[in-house]
Amino acid sequence: MKVYQGNKGTVNGSIEINNSESLLEKAKDGLLELSVSLGLEVMRMLLEEEVTQHAGPKGKHSTPDRTGYRHGTDDTTIVMGGSKIRTSRPRVRAMNGDGELPLETLRVFQEEDHLNKAIMARLLSGVSTRKYIRTVDGNAADKICTSKSEVSRRFIEGMDSLMTEFFTRKLDQDYPVMMIDGLELGKMTIIAAMGIDSDGKKRVLGIAEGGSENSTVVKNLLEDLIARGLDPDHPRLFVLDGGKALHKGVMDTFGKAAFIQRCQVHKKRNVLSYLPVSEQANVSVAMTLAYREFEYSAAKEKLMALAAGLEYRYPKASASILEGLEETLTIHKLKIPGQLRETLCSTNPMESANSACRGIIRRVSNFRDGEMALRYAAAGFIEAERGFRRIKGYRQLPVLSAMLTHQYTDTLLTRTA
Repeated sequence: MKVYQGNKGTVNGSIEINNSESLLEKAKDGLLELSVSLGLEVMRMLLEEEVTQHAGPKGKHSTPDRTGYRHGTDDTTIVMGGSKIRTSRPRVRAMNGDGELPLETLRVFQEEDHLNKAIMARLLSGVSTRKYIRTVDGNAADKICTSKSEVSRRFIEGMDSLMTEFFTRKLDQDYPVMMIDGLELGKMTIIAAMGIDSDGKKRVLGIAEGGSENSTVVKNLLEDLIARGLDPDHPRLFVLDGGKALHKGVMDTFGKAAFIQRCQVHKKRNVLSYLPVSEQANVSVAMTLAYREFEYSAAKEKLMALAAGLEYRYPKASASILEGLEETLTIHKLKIPGQLRETLCSTNPMESANSACRGIIRRVSNFRDGEMALRYAAAGFIEAERGFRRIKGYRQLPVLSAMLTHQYTDTLLTRTA
């Protein structure tokens, strides 16, 4: 498994750029979309730093020696990725009444395009900031550009730090729900783990290159999350598809603290695949009605009856219903209420995140290697996270947390009795 190590902007196993021009030609449209979005965020960060130097931190008006004060925002145009882009910019007024203070960062981005081929090449390959000048193509103009301006240097480092932060950010808050799924990028497969925090906010916690059928890949990804602060002893609900390797990786890593909810949508698809078209609608409705039962016993009874009715004519469909049946009803056993149950009965929240990522990198079809696919996926998820909303039923998450803790405690007491 290839795991990105983001410490100080380095990559595990440095990659030299070979034939960077052809790579850029193949991927320039997709990378440019991602890079402009990330570049705008870095520019805003740099602008905020400069504003803070003039006016102090937001909300602190007693900052000594400040030369200005914040005065809202205004529309402006900057140059990025070969195009003029409209964006908002902060305004700072001078404390002595001499009008508006000019922002050097803004001037630099208005006059010069810093999202050039050199930076795009570096993003493609993931080389460190120190190696940037040496590995791009030796072009003297690029060398001058990266050294002549502090803004340029910090922009380059800022672009890299966004990637680094994604792979190394601390996971020291509670995530009572996790979803793990595979994302196909061309011929590459990326495994992504998404957490849902106590406020119902989704966050992509980590990604790794490798198929979801490989339990070692899954386990290594989860161990990386633990190394970054995820508490392995905190009970949580894992919503997974039917992959055995995913199940094994989670259970090997988290043991009794893991409560597995098998995706009901995946299960239904699997059952229907063993049936002729003429039978699919009726069975689909029957499974949906069973899953809608609030009580675990009622849901199980209906599914068992459906399996029994299918056993003679369609034994594979019957066997599919029974396989993993208990884990398709974990949310019933936990007595998760209303909207939250509808949200957590499937991996759809994760699928929507994957779909957003695919949409962002839709123009890229060829990836040189797993490292390149990882960085594209990271950039895609960074952008996709901007559009994440709280899950439906998030106000009921305290009920889930309480039930998880209760059942986990009961399990521990049973083991020690």
